[in-house]
Formats: sequence, C-alpha cells, structure tokens
Amino acid sequence: MTATDVASIDLTFDDNRISQMVYGPHNANLARIEHQLGVSLLARGNKLSIRGPESAANRAVTALKSLGRQAQRGDAVGSADVDSAVRLADDMGGDGSDAADIREKCAIHTRRRLIMPRTPTQVTYVEALHRSELVFALGPAGTGKTYLAVAQAVALLGAGQVDRIILSRPAVEAGERLGFLPGDMREKVDPYLRPLYDALYDMLPAEHVARGLETGTIEVAPLAFMRGRTLANAFVILDEAQNATPVQMRMFLTRLGENSRMAVTGDPSQTDLPPSQRSGLADAIGVLDDVEGVSTVRFNDADVVRHPLVTRIVRAYRAADDRNRQQDEGSR
Repeated sequence: MTATDVASIDLTFDDNRISQMVYGPHNANLARIEHQLGVSLLARGNKLSIRGPESAANRAVTALKSLGRQAQRGDAVGSADVDSAVRLADDMGGDGSDAADIREKCAIHTRRRLIMPRTPTQVTYVEALHRSELVFALGPAGTGKTYLAVAQAVALLGAGQVDRIILSRPAVEAGERLGFLPGDMREKVDPYLRPLYDALYDMLPAEHVARGLETGTIEVAPLAFMRGRTLANAFVILDEAQNATPVQMRMFLTRLGENSRMAVTGDPSQTDLPPSQRSGLADAIGVLDDVEGVSTVRFNDADVVRHPLVTRIVRAYRAADDRNRQQDEGSR
C-alpha cells in the first residue's frame, strides 16, 4: 500500500455527549467499526481521527455521521445500529456521501418511535411501501419484512391516510379448524398472530392498541376470515404468506378495496404446507410479476438485523439445503 492509498480524516461531533453515545461504552462501537472496515479510529473528546484505506475511511465517515445524527435525536446507539450504519455505508454511501440522508428520507414515524431502515434492501422495501398498492416482501426471518410493514401501516393510520389496519396470517398449524380449539375467538387465534401484536405494541402505546382492537380500527384475524370481504380504506398485511395456498392467496389479493394498500410477507423456503401443495406466495409472484402497481422486494441473509448468530444460522441452513438439493439431483 502506498502513501496515496491511505486517507486521514478528522470528524468533529457537536459535543461530548453526542460523541460518547456514538463511541459506545469503552469505545466499543469504534472498535466494531475498526474491525469491520479495517480502519484506525482515535478519539479525543468530541474529535475523532479516521485513518485507513481511502475507500474504507470514507465509509467509516459515512457510518459515523449516520450514528451521530441518531445520537442527536436522543436515540441510543447499539451494536446493531453500528452494523446497520456500516452496511448502508458499504452499499449506498461508499463514496463518502452521507447515508444518514437516505435513512432519514425513508424513516417511518410511529407514535412510540422513529423507525429507520437498517439495510439497503430495507430502504428499497420502505420506498416500495410508499409507492405501490401491493408489495411482496420475500426472505428469511429477521429481515424486518413484517415489522416495517406494520410500521408503515401504523404511520398511515396516524396520518389519517387509512381508516384501519388489518393484519392476517394463515393458521396452518391449526389446519384453520379454529372451532375445535378452546376459548373464544380471540383466544383461538392469538397464538398464531402473536408476532403481529408484538410489532403493534412496539409502535403504539398499549392503550391505543387495546382501543383499536375494541373499535375495529385494528383488526387481527386468520386468513380464512378474509373470504367474502372488501377491504377499503385500509392497510392490509398478510404475514407468513408462504403458508397460504394458491386459492387462499387469490382470495386474499382480490379483497383489496378502494384507497387500500397491501403488504404480503413470507419466506418461500419455510412453507408448512404439505410437500405436494404449491405455495400461494410462490404462485402469486409468478402470476403478478409484471402487473402495474405491484412491487416485489427480495431479502437475503445479509439483510438479517436480529442477533448476528441468526445470520449465521440462516446461512448454515441455506448451505445444507443446497447440498441436499445437489445430492437429490445427483441420485436421479
């Protein structure tokens, strides 16, 4: 490496409070950036010196500026935020442009928090949720498919752009024979819809969720209950859509009414349908590929924003599936 390959850049935060939030406990966030980008970071109060290969140094500046803006808003800066900032800097701001501008442009405002996309694919997804009446989001667990769709629904409800939120999942585990389960209808379906409730409670005060469920402003129901309805002035989300049959998927998609939007999320590789049954999600993607007003966003294991171990688990299973597929093809 020659001297011209190395860049030395100074970055100054507004005050020590902001810099300490960015640096993390015992400068743990700085160490994480150093490890991921191969740069050297030297902190002196609110002044930070970045030294390393020019491209990597520029990406570090991009990530650090994004984290600085996050700290200025008063939001804590954790390891997941560092990873997200670095990822966005790698893919969207590697020339030193500020990835924070991209994240903030796509931010979703809910009653409890400001939700920012954490990966380039999440940015694409949020843009699609803004733009398209129907969005398919495909990919592994932990990529934010459902969470961001619920966030967009909550934001549009708060802004008065829709009158209600409808959240649905196929209750495959119960064979949709919910009448045989104990309890009232809410108790019957809650185990299958709990992840949707969790997302709602993360974005709205508990009393708002309870009131919405009582008044029908927020409705959570299994897919089987969508038949025969017209869903107007609503944001409608079908989660775990890989477990819908083609007939169910067609039924669901044709429920879309005036001034409504739909998000359909799922992982085609994780279907719980019988082996002989084609997934309605895969079927719909093929049928609607070129239809105007429909967007499809595909996530992969690089977009997993849960614990880093989840990314490694997803990759390990994907590699095992590839090996098994090759063995099956070789035995034919």
